[in-house]
Amino acid sequence: MRGLEAWLACVLCWLLPWLQCERPAFIRPEQVHLSSPGEPNSMTVTWTTFDPAESVVEFGPEPEAAFTRWARGNATLFVDGGKLRRAMFIHRVTLRDLLPGQRYVYRCGSKRGWSRTYSFQALLNGANWSPRFAIYGDMGLVNPQSLPRLQREAEMGLYDVVLHVGDFAYNLDTDNAYVGDAFMRSIEPVAALVPYMTCPGNHEQKYNFSNYRARFSMPGDTESLWYSWDLGPAHIVSFSTEVYFFLTYGQQLVAEQFRWLERDLQEATRPERRKERPWIITMGHRPMYCSNNDQDDCTEYESIVRQGLDQHQYGLEGLFYKYGVDLELWAHEHSYERLWPVFNYTVHNGSTEAPYTNPGAPVHIITGSAGCKERLDPFVPDPRAWSAVRIEDYGYSHMQILNKTHLWLEQVSDDQSGKVVDGIWLIKEHHGPESWH
Repeated sequence: MRGLEAWLACVLCWLLPWLQCERPAFIRPEQVHLSSPGEPNSMTVTWTTFDPAESVVEFGPEPEAAFTRWARGNATLFVDGGKLRRAMFIHRVTLRDLLPGQRYVYRCGSKRGWSRTYSFQALLNGANWSPRFAIYGDMGLVNPQSLPRLQREAEMGLYDVVLHVGDFAYNLDTDNAYVGDAFMRSIEPVAALVPYMTCPGNHEQKYNFSNYRARFSMPGDTESLWYSWDLGPAHIVSFSTEVYFFLTYGQQLVAEQFRWLERDLQEATRPERRKERPWIITMGHRPMYCSNNDQDDCTEYESIVRQGLDQHQYGLEGLFYKYGVDLELWAHEHSYERLWPVFNYTVHNGSTEAPYTNPGAPVHIITGSAGCKERLDPFVPDPRAWSAVRIEDYGYSHMQILNKTHLWLEQVSDDQSGKVVDGIWLIKEHHGPESWH
């Protein structure tokens, strides 16, 4: 009898909405993803519901696979800027006092509905370990060609962190943000397993980047537009190239980010800090240099990102060179391009035989071919002297920071069934601006 009563109650809930019955599908957590809050022994879990609910994560160590602990957070109401003014609740809970290297199982939600169970490995502490990354930009809901391979690699535990260097879904706001919801669901099998760290691209600009700012939970207090964090022997800086192109507030945001970048790099290059974490790696969406045939900013000699606004204000190439940034990661161009060490259009290889050993300038990598509806970008026939390798197919990058002197980078081709089509050792016996000479 109880089964029949339950069935009748369910039918009434759907047929008679004026009874104000609870709708389980609207309470179930979705779009689950992890991020590093920049605190040791911590991990942030973010998810979405479409009705208000508590924000709780239950978790516990493997192999027991029992939820022995719980943490509570909060939810923020987000209203999309489209005509439907769709509302959703973005939940954030930070798990603290995790054991470095320990695997944990978790689920998120509340008594009104739980997510499926996922697991993650807590990041190690300190500088003396070798973090592994998957790196890419420009992955959409349509034609996300690299995503199945990335999911398999995440499930195999092949990397500790994902760096998604701008452009999501194409676009998060499209169709009253339904495309954003579908995209966040599509990356959940990767992003719920490892920290999914991001920076904004041009496809996030609608409604003042509100969908991007609402959905992702990056460290710091700038709503994910720019931030930095330490991982192993590296200091990683994520920033927005888009402030140079969508001047909603004039130059105010450009100047604010530039000042923040200089303060952050000053702190990261204090002698004791640089000795502990010598690698400084930046990630921004639109590159300073590229050799694609599409009239983007990076194809111009006076690139805005590189040289700055009028009268060369707030240019990033000089700033990054000044503080001895080692590696600059970019996307936006739907291809892969590795540059020789370059500054001011001049190549500064370490030597003819070993160009990436003690180079005289930062190294640039463009990896924006994970897959989207805009397909691949062709190259100009004749590359400039600073272009080392160009690959026009779908894929993504791997990086491992082995130690304080050695870093490995490689490009994986999804078109060629996971074949590694490029790879370099970046070796630096000394870091900082003095290493350029």
